[in-house]
Amino acid sequence: MNSSTGLDSSGLDSTESRHSLYLQRLANTRRWMSRLDVPVMLVRDPFNVLYITGATNMTVFNLCVPARYLLVIAEGPVVLFDYLGGEHLAAGLPTIDEIRIARGLSHVSSNGSVAAECAAMAAEVASLVRDHGGPGTQLGRLAVDSLPFTAVDALRATGFEVTDADPVMSSARRVKLPIEIEYMREASRRTVAAVQAMEAALEPGITEVELWSRFLGDLIAGHGEFVSTRLLESGPKTFPYFQECGTRVIDDGDLVCFDTDAISFESYSCDFSRTFLAGERPATAEQRSLYQRAHEQLRHNVALIGPGVSFEHVARNAWPVPEEHRDSRYYCIGHGLGMIGEYPNLPFHTPGVPYPLDDAFEPGMVFCVESYIGSRASGQGVKLEDQLLITETGVEIMNDYAFDDRLLGQ
Repeated sequence: MNSSTGLDSSGLDSTESRHSLYLQRLANTRRWMSRLDVPVMLVRDPFNVLYITGATNMTVFNLCVPARYLLVIAEGPVVLFDYLGGEHLAAGLPTIDEIRIARGLSHVSSNGSVAAECAAMAAEVASLVRDHGGPGTQLGRLAVDSLPFTAVDALRATGFEVTDADPVMSSARRVKLPIEIEYMREASRRTVAAVQAMEAALEPGITEVELWSRFLGDLIAGHGEFVSTRLLESGPKTFPYFQECGTRVIDDGDLVCFDTDAISFESYSCDFSRTFLAGERPATAEQRSLYQRAHEQLRHNVALIGPGVSFEHVARNAWPVPEEHRDSRYYCIGHGLGMIGEYPNLPFHTPGVPYPLDDAFEPGMVFCVESYIGSRASGQGVKLEDQLLITETGVEIMNDYAFDDRLLGQ
């Protein structure tokens, strides 16, 4: 990678490569629309819009305010409804046939006229569907994702049979296309480099948030998008888990748990976790024990996963978390990954209860294996996680990041 530009030499940064990526994802979306008998889809989740078209515009804002949406007709046009003044951002994308101005679908984005704006949106969508189908076209099934209820009510009142778009998009994004895998590998390489820069800055006296900012800064400099959590905690904040970084000063000998949760290059996620030992003080016996158990859990569960292996098999044979750690264990064995956390969230097996997922791993899936081992007695915990690509013959660990030898006791 060229450090002055943040670009790699693989060609993934080229317009040609990106447009090929977007076109292949659109074709995949339409394949799943056809398989699931979904003739028309209206989505506003920014990651669904991005997956289908490659069009991005203020992602974090649009996660909060439904002010942008996309109409996809399985055998017809793709129409992007974008912010007023932002229409030029998607110009030239080969995945989009028309760009229009979006209606405000919430109290904020409609300036309080949400019912009228939603009715106008529904009428416009209905007109587009009828125009494509020709005279006498009847409105039928329309799949939507996270539209506000007022917008859904308006679509139903217009004559659509509204259904859920999540099965389409979850199915389309479940198995990665070969070109997507190359982008995810590059996202991982750039995220690993950002974590390395952060670890190099880890010294007693730095605050958690200052340390986390070293990671965030390098991630953004490598053309990352954002980080979906602030999961960096030290010392007594490492138990229980899910405490986000703050102004606590890291001491010599502290454990520091860190989860990347990065929306990285081309908005593909890289999600792995490591726990570091701050300073020069040797690890305590308790810290080594927690780390070794977390490492054993991670390695054991990774070894269970492969193509054709059922989710239930992994859950039934997962590393048995000792009783003293069970109440604070991570909530699932692991989860899918793509642009953000995706299907499946793999629950633990509960004896005597039927396993809820009748499914199996496939080549091309990306899955993150989670491990957290915490101790209420010592008030410390260790978080580890690896991101796996399921291949035809096994798995590939996508994040090339070493474990801490001082904590492993090696």
